[in-house]
Amino acid sequence: MTPREITDRLFNRVMSLHEAGLDDSVRFLALNMAIPAYDLHDSLDIDLRYDLGRIAEVSGELALAKAQADTILRLKRTHLLGLVLSSSVARLNGDTAAARGFDKRLVAAEKSELALKLQEYTAHKLDLDSALARARRGGSS
Repeated sequence: MTPREITDRLFNRVMSLHEAGLDDSVRFLALNMAIPAYDLHDSLDIDLRYDLGRIAEVSGELALAKAQADTILRLKRTHLLGLVLSSSVARLNGDTAAARGFDKRLVAAEKSELALKLQEYTAHKLDLDSALARARRGGSS
């Protein structure tokens, strides 16, 4: 398997465990296999950074999740996945003002960014749709 196939499979497994509410399994798999697997890549593109950030987020590694979100937004300040991850991490850290700010930027960037038809937007459509709906509701779950 290629490094991409490995990290994609681990990402999907972590997210499945998270959706099933198996938090101990999420943390174990994330810390012991999924997060270290990203070291197999020579470099991380935005899609891989988002995946790594989501794994870190659901496993409670918020500093790593924030670092990935910050890097994505440093590469492209209007990237929807960077804004989604930043909003989520801010919310989990209890910074509702920052989360609302990222939500506003997300809604403002939606049309122009989706017009780019980036592969990562298609791959993470459910995350984007959910985050955009939350942002339009004013940040409530």
